[in-house]
Amino acid sequence: MATNLVLYRKYRPQSFREVVGQDHVVQTLKNAVRGNLISHAYLFSGPRGSGKTSMARILAKAVNCKNPKEGEPDNTCDSCKEIQEGRALDLIEIDAASNRGIDEIRDLKEGIRFAPTKFKYKVFVVDEAHQLTKEAANALLKTLEEPPSHAIFVLATTEVHRMIPTIISRCQRFDFRKLQVPEIVARLENIAAKEKATIEKSALQVLAGHSGGSLRDAESLLDRVLTFHQGTKNIDAKAIQELLGIVEVHILSEFVDLLSAKKTSQTVQFLNQNLEKGMDPQEFAKNLVEYLRRVLILKLNAELLESISPGFTKEQQEKLAEQAKNMEGKFLTEALKHFMQAEKDMRYADIIQLPLELAIVDSTMKE
Repeated sequence: MATNLVLYRKYRPQSFREVVGQDHVVQTLKNAVRGNLISHAYLFSGPRGSGKTSMARILAKAVNCKNPKEGEPDNTCDSCKEIQEGRALDLIEIDAASNRGIDEIRDLKEGIRFAPTKFKYKVFVVDEAHQLTKEAANALLKTLEEPPSHAIFVLATTEVHRMIPTIISRCQRFDFRKLQVPEIVARLENIAAKEKATIEKSALQVLAGHSGGSLRDAESLLDRVLTFHQGTKNIDAKAIQELLGIVEVHILSEFVDLLSAKKTSQTVQFLNQNLEKGMDPQEFAKNLVEYLRRVLILKLNAELLESISPGFTKEQQEKLAEQAKNMEGKFLTEALKHFMQAEKDMRYADIIQLPLELAIVDSTMKE
């Protein structure tokens, strides 16, 4: 495999057992392949970076593999290699975000009529399927109602609620979930070892926590880190925070202390002092909202401390728990709303920190 590929492509799962965090989907699909219980249409729904497209390609390999083993593709036969190398004529991938009209679906319907050139099944993967126009979706529906025996559809979407119910009802649906931090960290550790890079576990936890549950995003962040720190003997959490502009926890913690004490002028001053030192205001807003969310969750259930604060030190976790205990619930929810709005308003503000300053005033001075 080419060494200049970005990490998420270089280490894309090639078999069901390599897929991270979607065991419920993996087991069902393996059983279907093993028992020859293949459906004509599948719907993979879930957040971005959770493995939907990778799973679709593995399924395409498994159903066309000449020597499948316990539902797994062998990755050595001609069919598997063609799919793996991106030269399989019988695997048709369509990005509905840019091919969403009726004409594209008509072309698809024409292609379905023809038998596979080499494989047993012709597999059509429609990514971002919710972006199909109404006319295109209705045309696809007709195809899903009476598909030829050689055709398999895999529709992937991040917004299943936008798809028409009649299409959903004709597919075997699988819901993919966001990955948890330990799952992402384990995957990143494996990739780092293969890349012969030494990265502290705390640093990988920072990356995983910053990925929003998306493995693809975490791998892209790791790619960026490895490129920047090429040749560095040991990469720690601080180096990653500086590179990605991630706001350090102690800054967020101190800011929240000032905010909850309703020290308006000191809070504004603290914000601007850190911005003058080079802190990214948009990254600060994003991290602050996430920090306040953690405080709110702990306010509701203190037992969730470990699970919602991955990458935090023991002292940082204790501080978080203390803030949750002492902060008034109504003040906390109002502050969260103000800073969520500020994060949105910053995109269009001429003075980028002004929405944050207004959120401080609204949170601390209004009764």
